[in-house]
Amino acid sequence: MLNITDLQVAIDVDAGMIRAIDGLSLCIERGETFALVGESGCGKSVTALALMRLLPDNARVTEGRVEIDGQEALSLPESAMRRLRGGKVGMIFQEPATSLNPVMRIGDQIVEAIETHTALRGAVARAKAIEWLGRVGIPEPERRIDDYPFRMSGGQKQRVMIAIALAAEPSFLVADEPTTALDVAIQAQILALLKQLQREQGMGMLLITHDLAVVSGMAQRVALMYAGQIVEVAAAAEFFGDPKHPYARLLLQSLPGAHKRGEVLAAITGTVPVLSQQFTGCRFAPRCDRVFDRCRAEVPVLLRPAGALPSLAPPAALPPREVRCWLHVVPGSAEAAEDGGPTSRSAAVATPVVAASAPGWLLDVQDLSVRFPVRTGILQRVSSHAVAVSNVSLQIRHGETFALVGESGCGKTTLGKAIVQLLRGQAVIEGRALLDGQDLFGLHGDALRQARRSVQMIFQDHYASLNPRMRVLDVLEEGLLSLRPELGASARRQLLETLVDRVGLRREALQRYPHEFSGGQRQRIAIARALAVEPRLIVCDEPTSALDVSVQAQILNLLLELQRELGLSYLFITHHLGVVEYIADHVAVMYRGRIEESGPAASLLAAPREEYTRRLLAAVPRLVRA
Repeated sequence: MLNITDLQVAIDVDAGMIRAIDGLSLCIERGETFALVGESGCGKSVTALALMRLLPDNARVTEGRVEIDGQEALSLPESAMRRLRGGKVGMIFQEPATSLNPVMRIGDQIVEAIETHTALRGAVARAKAIEWLGRVGIPEPERRIDDYPFRMSGGQKQRVMIAIALAAEPSFLVADEPTTALDVAIQAQILALLKQLQREQGMGMLLITHDLAVVSGMAQRVALMYAGQIVEVAAAAEFFGDPKHPYARLLLQSLPGAHKRGEVLAAITGTVPVLSQQFTGCRFAPRCDRVFDRCRAEVPVLLRPAGALPSLAPPAALPPREVRCWLHVVPGSAEAAEDGGPTSRSAAVATPVVAASAPGWLLDVQDLSVRFPVRTGILQRVSSHAVAVSNVSLQIRHGETFALVGESGCGKTTLGKAIVQLLRGQAVIEGRALLDGQDLFGLHGDALRQARRSVQMIFQDHYASLNPRMRVLDVLEEGLLSLRPELGASARRQLLETLVDRVGLRREALQRYPHEFSGGQRQRIAIARALAVEPRLIVCDEPTSALDVSVQAQILNLLLELQRELGLSYLFITHHLGVVEYIADHVAVMYRGRIEESGPAASLLAAPREEYTRRLLAAVPRLVRA
């Protein structure tokens, strides 16, 4: 269905030309799910945009071929490409907030796709759109079809994006992080829907994701990308059961879970290299724990793990396992590295991490309710109120991580924003939120500004939370100028450079704008901004949802390190229960605006009392190893 041969993509930036994709080749059969995984910035999304001919103006394909169902896509006229794109080939974009038209109702956007690529029109097309909204898990689709995107949560917007991509029932689907913003229950529903469509229509799928548990349950084959190249391609069972490339091995070791609680996760040191340079050796060598001399001196090619010559199989044949690593052709080198020779170094040390604690509650939320006005009529008068949060009470100790889990739209983000005082004037808020005994809802002016230094938030939609007209330096410095005016210019600069180091970005990132970063890199910027003013409580709204597993491990290690050193507390809003098992001290399960069940993390996750909690845990994807 899809055959990519020696694809090369260049991006022109102020610093020169970046070779974002360098010699990528892959073949996907009809009905096959092929997963493309790797760190943020490695070229996964650029690959998807290139084959759909949706690259930005400063990017271009410099070499290679892309054949979709036998048609050479790169040479098609745009009119023919429009029929192919969206009709035969659908795409789920990584960021639904920027992919949905903010001034069009969601129903109109789905109907537009249906009427463009099928014979359905008018009321029939609208009925089909309502059907798809129901299939992707939007409640009350007959009513929500006339909503605008801003009325929906991040997970609901992702579901609308999936409905648009699938509404024309394409033969091939490019899914770029299709379940990133979804809770586990809806994720399970969407993945089951995709499998059903594959069975019914023989739909092939290129699945781009950093969720390795989803990959292990969905994909037949896996390709691992690093710095614009594929470094390992294998059947899913082979990849997860016996990873060959050192990068693959370290990625699997980075996964959080209950079995790693109290340990430092195996985060990969360093960052992806700058792709504007001329490489003389392996691109992973500076970060590899099994590096030896040939790795630095000679560029590796894709090799058979047993040491055979690179595959010369025709594109139509199912390719064998291949690895871009000299370990598998140099006699004895792999064994020497396994024994911890002089050139190997540990990626992580399993040392216990114990959160600092102090007596009493840092945050005490009492009977908090949030109601949003519903306006109707020409004059937009308030006719009723929609209840988003209803009589929620919770307590967070000094140095504790309190996890809040539940389906998207259940009120988790609304609760977090209410605590941080970001809903004043937008909603009716009742109840109290006491920070060290001081009611946040009763503060105004300077007192409220001082409290904001103690309570910060990492937002779920990292792209919308960063000002696109400000450099990263200005984004991070803004909070310091407002909440820490005692710092001088040199002290601020030193603090910001330290921050970007700690969240895994280069210092040159300070001079760039948000649109120049990948989704995961923008999330790191958002985390650095929240940490800059040294708060006591951070409301973390899906802080690792857009991050690949290696960077997720870095961020979780960083959050625990800061908690140990500074006694920070976290209200951790997430749908990733592996992260909850690893980091949380206490867990509350939220459903339709209420706390359904809460308790210590270990006991609640091991033996939930409520039926809803049991269903939620049963939907969690687990990594399947051979």
